[in-house]
Amino acid sequence: QVQLVESGGGLVQAGGSLRLSCAASGFAFDFKTMAWHRQAPGKERELVAFITSGGAPNYVDSVRGRFTISRDNAENTVYLQMNSLKPEDTAVYYCNAWATNYWGKGTLVTVSS
Repeated sequence: QVQLVESGGGLVQAGGSLRLSCAASGFAFDFKTMAWHRQAPGKERELVAFITSGGAPNYVDSVRGRFTISRDNAENTVYLQMNSLKPEDTAVYYCNAWATNYWGKGTLVTVSS
């Protein structure tokens, strides 16, 4: 059974940091590109960052330089370190195995101004 379980969300002030984790099980994590997406209130879900099976990270322009995606294949976990958070980063953040229907239930990040 495939599972993706996000954790680490919460309330933080602008300029602060959070680290999200996504624990994966039930599929060949090592061979999958993994991604973080987010959905802000009233908006469509959008890609934030992804990391290839080889560990190469990619970011959308709005988070580049502030967010860092990483993975630990030994722990089947992907991380998203978020620094210099802005109120516009407020969203539910979802973990996803790229090009699959494997999604977590999300973790809420709220950034206050």
